[in-house]
Amino acid sequence: MIRPALALLLLSPASALAGDWKAGERTEHYRISGNSGFALYRSIGENGPLIGPGGNRTRTIAHTTFDLKWRRDYRPDGNACEVRSALPFLTVITTLPKPADKLPPALAAGWKAFADGIAAHEKVHGRMIVAMTANIIEATVGLRVEDDAGCKKIRAEVLSRVKRAYADYHDESAAFDRQEMSNGGTIHRLILALVNG
Repeated sequence: MIRPALALLLLSPASALAGDWKAGERTEHYRISGNSGFALYRSIGENGPLIGPGGNRTRTIAHTTFDLKWRRDYRPDGNACEVRSALPFLTVITTLPKPADKLPPALAAGWKAFADGIAAHEKVHGRMIVAMTANIIEATVGLRVEDDAGCKKIRAEVLSRVKRAYADYHDESAAFDRQEMSNGGTIHRLILALVNG
């Protein structure tokens, strides 16, 4: 479940190859409480991260977002401008629930199965974010715009391609969530197992 924040930092000059980067990861937790699976799930509903726009924000079980900045090398070439390289600085940030207190053994086992399943779901979102970043590199490095010796027009075209890659990622991520949370989907089954013990 994702609500990404995309930040672009365009710096020049820079020298980087498309493969010279690695995504960072950060996991954050929010505290929940309860002495049963149902109580833990109710606490998730009360304390989970808020997602969505403006007045339509809703709570979710977990959340994967990202911080993404770029260093790009824009090079004038005669009367044209070219993107010679793009180096992303990407951190994938995942927020997960964590019980505030030690759980009794039977509940702890059920919680672990639930928490592991939720973390695995969020890992898929993280891989999608990394793939989106790689797609942006592929779509922008080597881009050449004629009649742009000042490297102005090319930046708008780069941003347009970034937005298309983000839109594709968003659609893929939303489709994955719909599948996982549908009746009988992985998340649906995890919730039922936790709540029903």
